[in-house]
Amino acid sequence: MKQILQSLKSGETLVADVPIPAPKPGTALIKTAASLVSAGTERMVVSFAEKSLFGKIRSRPELVRQMIDKARREGVLTTLEAAFNRLDQPMTLGYSSAGTIIALGEGLHGFQVGDKVACAGGGYAVHAEYALVPQNLMVHVPDMVDFESAAFATLGAIALHGFRLAESQVGERVAIIGLGLVGLLAAGIASAAGCQVLGIDLDPRRVELANKMGIADAVIRSGAEAAARAISRGRGMDSVLICADATSTDPVNLAAIIARDRAHVVAVGAVDLHLPRKIYFEKELSFINSRSYGPGRYDPHYEENQQDYPVGYVRWTEGRNLEAIVDLLANRRLDVHPLISHRFPIEQAAQAYDLITGKINQSFLGVLITYSHEHITLPISHSEHTPSENIVKPETVNLGVLGAGNFASVVMLPVLRKIPKVKPVYICSASGVSAYSAAKKYGFVSALDIDDQILSSADVNTVAILTRHNLHATQVIAALAEGKHVFCEKPLAIKEEELEKISEQIQKSGNESLLMVGFNRRFAPLAQRLKEFLGERREPVAAHYRVNAGYIPPTHWVHDPEQGGGRIIGEGCHFIDFLTYLVGQLPISVSCHFLPDEGRYRQDNVVITLTFQDGSLGTVTYLSNGDKAFPKERVEVFCGGSVAVLDDFRSLEMVRDGKRKVMRSFLRQDKGHRAEWEAFVKAITDTGIPPIPYEQIFAVTKASFTALRALQTGKEEKVA
Repeated sequence: MKQILQSLKSGETLVADVPIPAPKPGTALIKTAASLVSAGTERMVVSFAEKSLFGKIRSRPELVRQMIDKARREGVLTTLEAAFNRLDQPMTLGYSSAGTIIALGEGLHGFQVGDKVACAGGGYAVHAEYALVPQNLMVHVPDMVDFESAAFATLGAIALHGFRLAESQVGERVAIIGLGLVGLLAAGIASAAGCQVLGIDLDPRRVELANKMGIADAVIRSGAEAAARAISRGRGMDSVLICADATSTDPVNLAAIIARDRAHVVAVGAVDLHLPRKIYFEKELSFINSRSYGPGRYDPHYEENQQDYPVGYVRWTEGRNLEAIVDLLANRRLDVHPLISHRFPIEQAAQAYDLITGKINQSFLGVLITYSHEHITLPISHSEHTPSENIVKPETVNLGVLGAGNFASVVMLPVLRKIPKVKPVYICSASGVSAYSAAKKYGFVSALDIDDQILSSADVNTVAILTRHNLHATQVIAALAEGKHVFCEKPLAIKEEELEKISEQIQKSGNESLLMVGFNRRFAPLAQRLKEFLGERREPVAAHYRVNAGYIPPTHWVHDPEQGGGRIIGEGCHFIDFLTYLVGQLPISVSCHFLPDEGRYRQDNVVITLTFQDGSLGTVTYLSNGDKAFPKERVEVFCGGSVAVLDDFRSLEMVRDGKRKVMRSFLRQDKGHRAEWEAFVKAITDTGIPPIPYEQIFAVTKASFTALRALQTGKEEKVA
């Protein structure tokens, strides 16, 4: 399918052929009929992308500070590689569209194939021939509303939410500063609600359009104060919506001047927020920043997990605001047709962005992308997939990758590109765009639509699973059942029953397929040197692993027990594995203590104590309440008169018999990602021996489950 993407590196806006996404639980696959270009948000993104590297740096100084902190922690080369890899990832554009449902994901309620819908959300209602949209980000569109009008629903919801925040009532005077798309929509909504509207803009053409749309009191900026006095009979406007996109303070100053005493001022557009204290204080004005479409926005539980808010407590969510706009369109109380200035077929999308960024010297307002859907092939099932006739050479790792998210693109795929015996064949991702980008950049033969095509392909002998945690176990089992070698990024599973099923499948597969889990730290060069330093120890080890993990909001999917499994299972397994590697024995019991969450954390400030078979002790102090500017990881090991300190995989200090040896990596932090793959490739093409013993993989995963159980019971628990 065709989709509009923005390259942050080159600044190019391109129309790419990307895989059509397959429906996921709680989503619908939409055949897009029309989508609306946001002249504000999208122009800002495109303009940023078109800047030179120096220009990008100047415009985002906060990112520079983050890069400097990262370079101090992880090294200059590591930081530069990460930065350029991020720039290489294209951005999807668009967040307001309309179309027809052609397929449903499991668990989607209230919609059927064939329904007309209006869609919202960045990353969902994108400019693409097909889009995957969650349940709460789409609403039904009646037959009397055309697709082009429905494509305005998201911007209409933005305007409507701003109007609701102003708490305006019938008969009140409402001023709209800025008569762009959102401003004109807000003016239409306020008129439909029985308010008297004053529209204000710098551009006489926008004022004229507002007059044609029925906003009789629309004036240019110079006449705003006089018009406000006349309309309000000298009392001032009851509420002011700032819908302008401006870097100056004039909109917030003007709003205060024309507002009545104790009025509401709502910032809907991106404006300078330095408020003049004197007039806001004297009038006791209420100033509110409007958050996009309404309650539910930026809440993953609402937007991604289908959890609606009870209507009795939250009357107007973003979804219900979308419904209200569609109802206004259906009842002819709001007409958006006069707002449409341009239409571009998706094949000519670059012209649309030349227009909104000023390269084409024309006035514009509502810019629509249209879709013909010619020569489109929908996703096929794996039974219909025909592998190519290429003969797979046994000495190579012919790789299929499931997942092309941030970790894959920034960390794993750049590593795989450097390993000669790895041949990238197919890659698949949930959105399709990231798979398209990765395939193009890293030389995959093709980006595919669904993971079954990779699992069943005769062209692939090895599968790398880089998806979200809840998918790992199912995909591991399916890949092993197909006779593939499997690399699974941690964790291997997030539930004990999943781990048991993987164990059963390994027994069925015998030695035909190898399983590797991405416990990369044990393969890091400094970790290997630390292991050598411990040598043939004769005493138990005491090792402490401190992790400055960084804060993740409670709403993040990693905390969700059904998606991420929580941070102990999702990431804590890394550090349990490293201690298991150093000790060389299996953990047999676990105790765990945590700091109170206090509504901010999710049991991710913990101290985990592990007892090993030989009496060694390992402690993982995993903390999310620190500062990310401080180095993330530090390991201290005491054993037999020796001490070693591994500091963030940048330096290793070893002390024995009064002698001190220090090894450092100044330019790069190496956590072993390349070395783990080199070991896995060698196992596949040469030795046939798993790089990490299965007993350690399973014991480490069980220990992470046991840590959660110990957290709940407050007792030391045996690793089953």
